[in-house]
Amino acid sequence: MALRPLHDRILVQRIEEEEQKVGGIIIPDSAKEKPQQGKVAAVGAGKADKDGKRIPLDVKEGDTILFGKYSGQEVRVDGEDYLIMREDEVLAVIEGGKKK
Repeated sequence: MALRPLHDRILVQRIEEEEQKVGGIIIPDSAKEKPQQGKVAAVGAGKADKDGKRIPLDVKEGDTILFGKYSGQEVRVDGEDYLIMREDEVLAVIEGGKKK
């Protein structure tokens, strides 16, 4: 199933962080914080200005982003968990590439 968010909303899939063991203690899933990084799976067409022209979004499909702890609405589609949020809830885009 293909999902296309409306207006200035984006569809984000969380990026799970690696499990860390601190001093041999394994933290249960219920006590772990949810990751605040995600990969943009789909974007809307953009917000309409007062003249009716679409303002394109700064984020695009495939971008890795940072977002706030309580951002977006959680949804489940075809067994996969996603977040739907407005573009203004995105804090930063993580630029790719490794330094040489």
